Amino acid sequence: MKQKKSDIDVLELLKKGDVLAFDTIYQKYCRRLFGFVLKYVKQKDDAEEIVQEVFVKIWESRHKIDVFSSFDSFLFTIAYNSTISLLRKRVTEKKYVDFLISQQQEYIVNDSSVEIQFNELNDKVQLLLNELTPRQKEIFQLSRVEGLTHEEIAKKLNISANTVKNHMVTVLSFLRKSLDNNLLINLLFISLFL
Repeated sequence: MKQKKSDIDVLELLKKGDVLAFDTIYQKYCRRLFGFVLKYVKQKDDAEEIVQEVFVKIWESRHKIDVFSSFDSFLFTIAYNSTISLLRKRVTEKKYVDFLISQQQEYIVNDSSVEIQFNELNDKVQLLLNELTPRQKEIFQLSRVEGLTHEEIAKKLNISANTVKNHMVTVLSFLRKSLDNNLLINLLFISLFL
């Protein structure tokens, strides 16, 4: 399809870098281009972004414009390619988001199993703590549950810090030996409590 004489003149000026010619082209095509792109992307912001991108490309490649060919075809081909490019990007982003969601769900599942293991471990530890002497159990609770230092426990119970340390060594040794049958739980126990 041939260009009209007035269109050819404007395109010639555009090729030479005339900003007013560019503005004329923009005013003539921007609404049609926006409607065309919006049919594909369905979001105004994306359509506006693509239209802007198309006109930037037109300006940057103005020297390639063939004034005797259909400018409409040239313009709408750029718009179509930019739209397809954005849609591909969106698909890739969606795949990435879906991947992240699946990883998060997997983490939640794994996190649940860690919680179950922790609860099992906690139950075992509570049973084992019931086998300790009252003084050993009290010192263990003050150290591991309340987070007191040996010196603070000693002051609170009116005993020496060395006595507290000896009780803790005995209790931890007993717990380690009692939990040896399940290495995973033992390692979890050691990492959480020891």
